[in-house]
Amino acid sequence: MKEMIRREFLKNAGSLTIGFTMGRPLIGTAGDASTFVEDELPQSLQRNPAINAWLRLKADGRLEVLTGKMELGQGIKTAIAQVAAEELDLRMDQVDVSLAATATTPDEGYTAGSGSMDNSAMSVRYAAAAARQKLITLAVAALKTPENKLIISEGIIRSTLNKQQISFSKLLAGKQITDKVTLPVKLKVKNKYKLVSKAIPRDDIKLMITGQPVYVQDLRFPDMLHARIIRPPNYAAKLIRFNEAGLRLQFPDLVKIVIDGSFVGVITMNEYQAVQIQAVGQNFCEWESVEPIIPGSFTSMKEYIRTLPAKKQEVKKLGQPDAARMSGSSVYSASYYKPYMMHGSIGPSCSVAIYKNNRLQLWSHSQGVFPLRESLSPLLGIPVENIDITGVPGSGCYGHNGADDVTAEAAILAIANPGKHIRLQWSREDEHAWEPYGSAMLMDVSARLDEQGKITDWHCNLWSDTHGTRPGGKPENLLPARYTRKNYSDKPGGYSGGAYRNADPYYEIPNQQVDINFFDGPLRVSALRSLGAYGNIFAIECFMDELAEKTGRDPFEFRLMHLKDERARAVLIKLRELIAGQDKNSHQVNLFNATSALSPLPVRTAVSQFPAGKTINENPATKPEARYGLGIAFSRYKNSAAYCAVAAEVSYIEKGTQFIIHKMYSVIDAGESINIDGVINQTEGGMIQAASWTLQEEVKFDHQRIHSVDWKTYPIFRFSQAPETEVVVINNPAEGPLGAGEAAQGPAGAALANAVYKASGVRYRDLPIISLPLPKE
Repeated sequence: MKEMIRREFLKNAGSLTIGFTMGRPLIGTAGDASTFVEDELPQSLQRNPAINAWLRLKADGRLEVLTGKMELGQGIKTAIAQVAAEELDLRMDQVDVSLAATATTPDEGYTAGSGSMDNSAMSVRYAAAAARQKLITLAVAALKTPENKLIISEGIIRSTLNKQQISFSKLLAGKQITDKVTLPVKLKVKNKYKLVSKAIPRDDIKLMITGQPVYVQDLRFPDMLHARIIRPPNYAAKLIRFNEAGLRLQFPDLVKIVIDGSFVGVITMNEYQAVQIQAVGQNFCEWESVEPIIPGSFTSMKEYIRTLPAKKQEVKKLGQPDAARMSGSSVYSASYYKPYMMHGSIGPSCSVAIYKNNRLQLWSHSQGVFPLRESLSPLLGIPVENIDITGVPGSGCYGHNGADDVTAEAAILAIANPGKHIRLQWSREDEHAWEPYGSAMLMDVSARLDEQGKITDWHCNLWSDTHGTRPGGKPENLLPARYTRKNYSDKPGGYSGGAYRNADPYYEIPNQQVDINFFDGPLRVSALRSLGAYGNIFAIECFMDELAEKTGRDPFEFRLMHLKDERARAVLIKLRELIAGQDKNSHQVNLFNATSALSPLPVRTAVSQFPAGKTINENPATKPEARYGLGIAFSRYKNSAAYCAVAAEVSYIEKGTQFIIHKMYSVIDAGESINIDGVINQTEGGMIQAASWTLQEEVKFDHQRIHSVDWKTYPIFRFSQAPETEVVVINNPAEGPLGAGEAAQGPAGAALANAVYKASGVRYRDLPIISLPLPKE
C-alpha cells in the first residue's frame, strides 16, 4: 500500500455498513410539511452554542462541518452534510464533515443510543440556520439590498434588486461566524427541502468496495512500528515471570518488550513478526493458577443466573399490581432467556499511537473520544490536555467493542517507546475472547386476561448484568487497567438503565409491575446494539403472541386492541397491508440446519398462500415436507424513539431440524427521515443482525476459558445466509428525527421466533434457536 497523507486519509474516512436492499422499498408520508420547531436547543448545541464550534468556512468557499459523533456505519457523515447543505442552500459536494477529534470538534460524548440524528444532526441544522441568518444580515449591508430581495444558492448571495452578488467567503473576509445560537431560530420550511428526506448515496461506499483506505485498520505512517499483546489464559490470571531472554533469542530483532505487572506487549518492525511472537508468547510466560470463571457445579447458564447474588430494583409500577390476582386459569406465565452475545466486528480492534514531546496522539475508532481521553489520563499519568484523540472509523461497530481497550494498550506501548508511531492490531482471537459482550438475560413474564381477552395485569421479573461499561472517565473500565501494576481491581462501573430498556411493554395495560435483578456475571460485558432492548422485546413480543393464541385472536388484532398511540398502530396496520399483498411464490431462501449451521444450503421453494402450519411439498418424491409460518412483532425503541414492526416468513422441515427464512419485512416510523436510504439500510441491517443473533449466536465458555474465539466457534450470518428484506419508511417530518439504528433488533428477533413457532409448533423461549455444541478438546 502506498504511504498516504494523514489528512487525505481522514478526509475520506468512512465505516463498514452491510446493507441489503432486496425488494422495492415503499415510502409513505405522515404529518405535514411545516417546520419542526424545538422548544429548546439540542443538548449538544446547548453545551457548545457557538456557530463556529459546528461550522467553519474554508478559504476556497467550502463548508467544513464539525461533529463530535463517530461514523459507525450509520451514514452520519452523509446525513449531517444533508442538513447543513439544506439550510445553507449548498450542494452536497460543497460540504465536508469532520468526525470526532478532541483537538477540533465539539464534545458530544458517545455515539450511541440512536441519538446522532436528534442531537448532533439537529445541532448542525440549527447552527447552519443561524449562520444563514447571519450571512443574510451581512449581505443586506454589503449589497445594499433588503432581505426579501436576496437569494442564496451554492455559496453565493445574489441581489434581485441590483443584480450584484457576493460569495460566503468574501462576505466573511477570512473570519468565522462566532455568534451563539439562541432561540428562536428560523429554519427552512420543510416543503422547500431539496436534500433532506431524500435518498442521498453515501460517498464512502465506493471507497469501501474498491478497497481504498477508509478505516483505522488502514492507517499507515512513515517508519511505523507494529505491536501485539500476549494475553493471560483467563480474566483473573497474574503473571509470575516472563522469559524475556528466551524470547529475544528466538526473535533477535524484536524492537521492545513492554512488561507492566501482568500486561505484556511486544513491539516489532513489521506486523508479521508481531503475529508470530503473539502465537508463541505463552511459551515464555508463567502464570499463577487461576480461579475458574464459574463454579465447577455449573451446568446451565440460565439456571446459574438465578443462583447469583442480585440487587433488586423496581423499574415500573403502574396502576394497582397485585400478586394475589396473578393466579388461576386466566393467568399465563413464561420464561425467556438470552445468552451472552458478542459484537463480532468484522475488522478486529486497532489503534495507532505516538508519544512525542510529552504529548500523546492517538487514532481510535472509539465511540467517545472525549470520555476515552478522560479515562486514559489517570491510567497513564498524563494530563488530559496532553492527550489528543482523532476518531477514525473502524471496520464494524455494533456498540462498545474493543476500540477503547486497544487504544489504551497502544498508548501504554507508545509511552514505553516514544518518538515512533505504533500500530496495535488485535487478532481475531483477541477480539472474540476479550471484547466486552452483551449480557446474558433472563425474563420471567406473567399476564392476566379478562373475559374479553384483554390484558389487565402484567408482571415481569428480569435478571441482567450491566449493559454499559464504557470508559466514561473510569480507568478501571479499560481492559489493560486490570493487568498493569496500578491494579485497578474495582469492578468496571456500568450503566444500569440499559438492562431494563424496553422491559415495560408499550401497550395499554392498566396494572404493571416490572422488577430487575442486577447480578455480577462471570463474563466481561458492556453495550451491544440496542442494549437490553433486544432481550426484553424478544420476551414481550413472544409472550404477546402466546397470549393472542390463548384468546384465539389474530396477532395483529391482539396487539392493536392494546394500543392507543396512532403512530404505533400505523406501523402495524401498514405491515399487515404489506404482507397481505406479497406474492409468496419462489422466494430465494436459506436453509439452516441445527447440526450444520455453518454450511447453509440455499434452496428455492415455491410457496403459495395458505394458513400458518399447513403442509407444503414441492416435490414429494425428492423433498421432505415443510410447514410454513409467519410471525410478527412490534416495539417502540426505548418506548420514546422510533416505532418499528417486523414480520418474518419461515418454513420448517419436519423430518429434520431445519428452518428456512423466506423473507423479512419491516415498517418503521423514525420521525423525520433525514436520509431515507440510511433509514432503510439501518433497518435492513438490524433485521439481518437480529436474525443471526436469534438463530445461532451464543458465546461459548467453560469453567476456565472462552471457547468462542473465531468464526467457526462463534458463527454469524454470512452473505449467503442473509434473508431477503423489504422496508417501508413512514416519514414524519413534522415530528423531528428519532434515530433508526437500534429500532429493528428487538421486534426482528421476536418475529422470527414467532414464525418458527407457527411453522414447527415448537415455542423456542431460550436463544439461540440453533445452538452449536462446544468444540471437542
